Amino acid sequence: MSAQSTTYRVPISDFELADSNRGLAPDAVANGEVKWTPAIVPGGVHESLLAAGLIEHPYFDQNEASVRWMEDRDWWYRTTFATPDDLRPGDAVSLLFHGLDTVVDIWLNGALLGHHENMFRAAEYRIDGQLEASNTLVLRFSPPLAGLTTSQPAVAQLRRVAGALMPDLPEDLDVTALGPSRELTIASQRRKAMFSWGWDFGPRVPSIGIWRGVEVVVTRRARIVGHHVRTDAIDPADATAEVTVAVEVDITRPGHALTAQIELTSPTGQKNRLTVPVSGGEAVGRLTISDVDLWWTHDLGQPSLYDVRIQIFDGDELCDALSDRVGIRTIALNRSAGPDGQRLFQFVLNEVPVFARGANWLPASTMVGSIPADRYRELVGLARAGGMNMLRVWGGGIYESDAFYAEADVNGVLIWQDFMFACADYESENPELQREVESEAHHQVRRLRNRACIALWCGNNEVQLLHGFAYQQYEPGNWGWQIFHRILPDAVSRWDPTATYWPGSPWGEDTPEGFMAVNGVLDGDRHAWEVWHGFDAGAGGGVDYASVGEARHFRRYARDRGRFISEFGIHSSPALSTLARWIPASELSVHSSSFDAHNKDHPKDKGDALLEIVTGLPQTIEQYVDFTMVSQAEGMKFGIEHYRRRQPNCSGTLVWQFNDVWPGITWSLIDYDTVPKAAYYASARAYAPVIASFVHQDGVLSLWVSNSGLNAVVTVATVSVGGFDGSVMLEEQLPLTIEAATSRAVWSVPLRANPELYAWVSSDNDAFPANRLFFGDVKDLPLPASDLRSTVTITGDTTAEVAVESSAFTYLTRVTSPHPGARFSENYFDLPPHTVRTIRVSGLPHGFEPQDLVVGSYVGSVR
Repeated sequence: MSAQSTTYRVPISDFELADSNRGLAPDAVANGEVKWTPAIVPGGVHESLLAAGLIEHPYFDQNEASVRWMEDRDWWYRTTFATPDDLRPGDAVSLLFHGLDTVVDIWLNGALLGHHENMFRAAEYRIDGQLEASNTLVLRFSPPLAGLTTSQPAVAQLRRVAGALMPDLPEDLDVTALGPSRELTIASQRRKAMFSWGWDFGPRVPSIGIWRGVEVVVTRRARIVGHHVRTDAIDPADATAEVTVAVEVDITRPGHALTAQIELTSPTGQKNRLTVPVSGGEAVGRLTISDVDLWWTHDLGQPSLYDVRIQIFDGDELCDALSDRVGIRTIALNRSAGPDGQRLFQFVLNEVPVFARGANWLPASTMVGSIPADRYRELVGLARAGGMNMLRVWGGGIYESDAFYAEADVNGVLIWQDFMFACADYESENPELQREVESEAHHQVRRLRNRACIALWCGNNEVQLLHGFAYQQYEPGNWGWQIFHRILPDAVSRWDPTATYWPGSPWGEDTPEGFMAVNGVLDGDRHAWEVWHGFDAGAGGGVDYASVGEARHFRRYARDRGRFISEFGIHSSPALSTLARWIPASELSVHSSSFDAHNKDHPKDKGDALLEIVTGLPQTIEQYVDFTMVSQAEGMKFGIEHYRRRQPNCSGTLVWQFNDVWPGITWSLIDYDTVPKAAYYASARAYAPVIASFVHQDGVLSLWVSNSGLNAVVTVATVSVGGFDGSVMLEEQLPLTIEAATSRAVWSVPLRANPELYAWVSSDNDAFPANRLFFGDVKDLPLPASDLRSTVTITGDTTAEVAVESSAFTYLTRVTSPHPGARFSENYFDLPPHTVRTIRVSGLPHGFEPQDLVVGSYVGSVR
């Protein structure tokens, strides 16, 4: 049989870029009325101009404003490509754009080829009748919001929400002037990432350009245009799985009957083959796979992947072929009644209940087209290393690149996949928008349905929440209903029929909570923004606080009885070294103009009310970094432990947010330069498969153990209560057996709260990470000044070990480095007195110096 496919693809990436006034015609461009510069493709206008030295970096200092002009210009791309010299009469030739951002007209050899207005789906055009020996391709990107006027449904919703939050709002106030609201009420009509126009975590730097690859596709006979390797059922006892493989084929020229040859190869080399006919443009085959290697999240097993090879033959001639990697697994959403009688929101992987432990994923840059694969590898690897088994792709961003989902598959991290709708009413009764959304949904579901990591398709971010807040109901209407309750679920049902669709995040249907059921505690998922924002978002208890700081305090998590917490978080600074890279030295102070420009939340001192209680107010930039990291780390620790103690009535926590779109002061656990914050390490400890955590309530100190693993845990826990001065008040050894998927109290003792004491627990066989409870806020603790001793040992060209010993209890012990790629086996931890801890460090640059690794703490000296 022929080894060379008659269908082939020729990438095109050598483009030039120019800008012009609005509406310039292609012949004017051809006549030299613009100035051309090399373009980065895939990529965008901003990164192309940066590479050419034509703009300053929009993230540095206050340069964001200096690039605002770019969104009001027309941007032109041009290139030439040769017609393949082996074309035969009847061959089909297509020009395939995998992503155009966003409003674009395309000309080939001077003739208009097409118009496109959707960032989120591919555009393909037949060109075999228009080819010349050498072909000129020209694209004109208009301003992203060109031709749109304000959406009246979105404005009406915005006024109602603003009026509810601000009762004294003047009747004649233009509500679209509030923050980025004007752009959102326009942008809801165009299929572009909503965060483009600025958000409370990032700048207004809307991407423009050819953000995914471009290729010429030549099809002689038939071409594979889709495939789906679907797990229908598994039998864990027999180690078998039933798998359906469907292949969609575009037949461009009649001929002999076509066949599809399908091969799945297990990680151990076991091959499963079948040959099926192509009929009606589709080939469907079914396999029973024995000795199956199931795909698991990394905490429950191995994320095993099968190599897939699909080939389409016309007799002995190979027409087309593709390779893929897929995981064999089943995943479902269990909404049966939990132990408390209310419905669960529990993912079940391969018939095993999962406690979802993770965070919300944002685009890794506002310049979305040029994020390299190694950045995805780094970030998803950090999620896994941080104990996370789920990331939620947030609906105000983008459907991520193939590299992201491939890394999630390899690392055993589930993906909650939002469709790209966020925080506005959508004119869902507009036929043109309906058609565009339907095409987008079909494209993205078919693109991502083979990824083992996809756990859930979700309709949007906070659209129902805000609509309900405005109107107190979710009845069908011109606000998004058709999209979220008809178009999107129909696409999932058609193209990924075993997957779960969820109408929005948050969403709930328990009628006793009324319109607040959408973010209530009796059903579904919820966004827990009582903490940080300080109002009642559906968990109750919004008015009985002595101060603004108490209303925003993370202690409020203890009142939350939600089923699945898909957003919750606290602001903090990035590492000081990250701030220093992006803020001029002269501006590196709290609330300088450049500093405040990197904080998009309002007001800029919003976190001070919380800091005043937890740490006290910072006086220096160094204190600001430390104090905000402390409040975030303590808050995430407190919240995650609370939610995990409620297992299975609560079955998941996704921190807002995992990563950053720019070097800002945000809710992220990993800053833009990929430096983990203190809260990353606090969350990692709280996300261990098994944790022990304390609760002090009504004069009783209790110890809970929460086991989210596959197997029972047998250990001996040592529990102690002592003083920061080294005294020991009590100490006990507790033999424990904790069954899988269980959380329960294992020990309690009457104890009066005293900030001079702390409780500590550890395991004799490291069944869980050591943990502690303070009996007061950090600023009220008599933390001793510890004499930290450290030794750095170089263990390789890019690795080292740091041994740290303390003379007294040391809070927030850490090792820092000026190198953002440095990775630490643990960091920002408590060190009991006279204890040695060794931290493994990797990712250091060649030629690093031992003094690059600096040991410090919240209070203490370094030697």
